[in-house]
Amino acid sequence: MRKDVRILLVGEPKVGKTSLIMSLVSEEFPDEVPLRAEEITIPADVTPERVPTHIVDYSEAEQSDEQLYQEISKANVICIVYSVNNKKSIEKVTSHWIPLINDRTDKDSRVPLILVGNKSDLVEHSSMETILPIMNQYQDIETCVECSAKNLKNISELFYYAQKAVLHPTGPLYCPEEKEMKSSCIKALTRIFKVSDLDNDGILNDNELNFFQRTCFNTPLAPQALEDVKNVVRRNMTDGVKDNGLTLKGFLFLHTLFIQRGRHETTWTVLRRFGYDDDLELTQEYLFPLIKIPPDCTTELNHNAYLFLQSVFDKHDKDRDCALSPEEVKDLFKVFPYMPWGPDVNNTVCTNDQGWITYQGYLSQWTLTTYLDVQRSLEYLGYLGYSIIYEQESQAAAITVTRNKRIDLQKKQTQRSVFRCNILGARGSGKSGFLQAFLGRNLQRQRKIREDHKSFYAISTTYVYGQEKYLLLHEVMPDFDFLSEADLACDVVCLVYDVNNPSSFEYCARVYKQYFIDSKTPCMLIAAKSDLHEVRQQYSLSPLEFCRKHKFHPPQPFTCNTTDAPNKDIYTRLTTMAMYPHMAQADLKNSTFWLRASVGATVFAVLGFAMYRALLKQR
Repeated sequence: MRKDVRILLVGEPKVGKTSLIMSLVSEEFPDEVPLRAEEITIPADVTPERVPTHIVDYSEAEQSDEQLYQEISKANVICIVYSVNNKKSIEKVTSHWIPLINDRTDKDSRVPLILVGNKSDLVEHSSMETILPIMNQYQDIETCVECSAKNLKNISELFYYAQKAVLHPTGPLYCPEEKEMKSSCIKALTRIFKVSDLDNDGILNDNELNFFQRTCFNTPLAPQALEDVKNVVRRNMTDGVKDNGLTLKGFLFLHTLFIQRGRHETTWTVLRRFGYDDDLELTQEYLFPLIKIPPDCTTELNHNAYLFLQSVFDKHDKDRDCALSPEEVKDLFKVFPYMPWGPDVNNTVCTNDQGWITYQGYLSQWTLTTYLDVQRSLEYLGYLGYSIIYEQESQAAAITVTRNKRIDLQKKQTQRSVFRCNILGARGSGKSGFLQAFLGRNLQRQRKIREDHKSFYAISTTYVYGQEKYLLLHEVMPDFDFLSEADLACDVVCLVYDVNNPSSFEYCARVYKQYFIDSKTPCMLIAAKSDLHEVRQQYSLSPLEFCRKHKFHPPQPFTCNTTDAPNKDIYTRLTTMAMYPHMAQADLKNSTFWLRASVGATVFAVLGFAMYRALLKQR
């Protein structure tokens, strides 16, 4: 909502503009009226909307046309004052003032107008018969008020309506000619309905309505009040209430009713609570709350964020198969202005046999987005209504910023849950196969992936010493001379070569010597396509001799050309190296180091699956 409101009063001389302002301030009619009142500011604590309000007078005798134009451009709302006993001042509303104001304001951001009939104490009749056709002719006119500066009739109301026209404008919400809400308003309220429909059954039940009411207005509805609301809908439409809950049609009807009865503030309160601005767009402040990320720190989702995302998954997994079908994914993202996940996501995370994203894959993709692009993650959580549903100040409350990696190295322990492994190797060495194997896909399944659906990332969970961690694999494009800081920033490096290609290993050796030989980042050499015949590499040292010389583990044989899903032990090893880089060099030669990690992974993978099955039964 605006931080202040600027009201300008214009009109013909002697209609009582200055008297209206002075009567408001002093609460009595002034004996002497100056040509023009000084600009006054009404503090926020004495206005109904708690917003500072500036009231500006105009005098043709004291001000030039240029000064008038400047005031029109600065005003948030303009009151055109006429005298109810002066026909000429009424005629000037349409012949002079409205055209003048329209000429001086942008068509796309017209200033709301209030017609003010002053001196109602001097006549027996109302001017409304003359004014209503004018109101119908000009959409910018919000309302008309008849008042009297002399006996203080409707003075406070006049300035309240002026304030309301700025803070709760009709224009973005409703089209008077069509007598219906505008499409942008329907779109925003539909998103609000879907976010508030916590079980996604297409109905707001009593609990959901109460939560919505408390969220927007800080007070629940009494049971009778809830019934009264539903009865109003029932009396006006047949499909507004279903199974004693409010449907989307009923929800939209209620807001149409509020607007038609002049209670725009009710709809605006709802819209602003859910992050919308005056143009019915989600604000930048709502979508992108401030979050400070110091250098060498990473971003992760916290426990509450995962609980929220689990609830979002549950409410859209209609068939309870623990995977999201294309239709269920589409339904989940209906609250977004665009589809955020492309077909590459299905090749970045775990899917079921039909290629649908599983529960684990869904959480993995959110973890990946938060790690790589936290601003995008904040935006997505904003669309889903995280801060509203979890009653947080913003979705920044969903993010954990990890401590500096150097502190982890000094303390030789980490609280991080996500570890990045960059995969480097020459073209055709098997990097993509290594990524897809992490997601349980053998070579046969990998061959079905379309070229334009491929991903350079893969993320899933591993278990190290009983702790569930996310390992994020990133395939780095093999441009030896152009490796960026992002290509080099990771927790562990994986150098991949093809055992069947004699020139494949040289790239790994050169990259290591150029970028990682003096680095504290642990490295592992992968002998990919180990099901094929191993040939001698055209390099001064064999891969095994190279590993011995640089004191890291012997080349790890790997193949994804298997009947079943490829073995995942290697990924546990990589995660362990990422978690304990200080131990990697010392313990790489010690087979029990790997044995402890791998056994732990196997045991906890089995336990984890059992717990997951139990969780599904509960769900």
